[in-house]
Amino acid sequence: MPSRSHARPPKKTDNGNGNGAASPRALWSGTISFGLVSVPVELFPANRPGRPGLRWLAPSGLPVQRRYASSEDGKEVSSSQLIRGYEVARGEHVVVTDAELEALLPEKSRDIDLTRFVPVEEVDPVLFERAYFLSPGGESLKAYRLLADVMERTGRAGIATFVMRDKEYLVAILAEGGILRAETLRFADEVRSAEDVGLPEAAKPKAAKVKAFEKLIAARSEKALDPDELVDPWTARIEALAEKKQKKGEDVVEVPEAAAEERAEVVDLMEVLKRSLGAGPARRSSASGRGVTSRRAPAKRKPAASGRRRAAGRTRSRAARSAR
Repeated sequence: MPSRSHARPPKKTDNGNGNGAASPRALWSGTISFGLVSVPVELFPANRPGRPGLRWLAPSGLPVQRRYASSEDGKEVSSSQLIRGYEVARGEHVVVTDAELEALLPEKSRDIDLTRFVPVEEVDPVLFERAYFLSPGGESLKAYRLLADVMERTGRAGIATFVMRDKEYLVAILAEGGILRAETLRFADEVRSAEDVGLPEAAKPKAAKVKAFEKLIAARSEKALDPDELVDPWTARIEALAEKKQKKGEDVVEVPEAAAEERAEVVDLMEVLKRSLGAGPARRSSASGRGVTSRRAPAKRKPAASGRRRAAGRTRSRAARSAR
């Protein structure tokens, strides 16, 4: 029979803000580069998993392991025997070697290559895939503030590319409240249009119907959205169930220390960003170039193609890159 125990709370590390929250680590650090301007930044995830981690366990209470087996004879295949194949047709694969994948990898770089600025409204939110906060790196606070201020005041979003963990990303850089945010963008072939879905063309409604809808919307309209209302009821229910059973000592199994996974520490990322930007709210920077770091002019390059054309071009090698 599995032994019973109480779960241990995650360790907390004091980060100097007095609340005992752990300091997050940047996923990536580099430089936003455009023209003769470079702004060092650090990349932090803006999202974190919210749902509880349910795991498959063996009857003994130990976590199960995933193993690979041949679909032909069911024999186990070790990781050293695995090869990669790109499916070119149903049931037909082309084997891609490690050396071939290495040759397809993008050139390593620490630059967020900002190629153009476009009106914010031109960046369709349906393109957004994952959000990251950009924090000023090193002594780049003045340059960071200036870039964020000008982008926010002019209503512009930066379109850029950067390489992280051997994968090239297309990103939109947005400014809000003096803070820069990077949204990784989906590629052109990953987005459907209304025509793809087959939505009918809009017909002009009757005036009475319009007024009725306007009244219904007005009756339910509020001035702002409270983030605290965006809760997941299923998560609350499963956490309440687990806590209830733990207090009763019912069905609680002890996992050996070697097999247990450390839970991710909850951190207040906005608090970290505020400390990086200073104690007070972001001040509007002047249009002068103070705080902007100069660097050598880059080599001449061909004019950039449209965003969708650039994105579509990258998809030809993206499947091979993601197979790593």
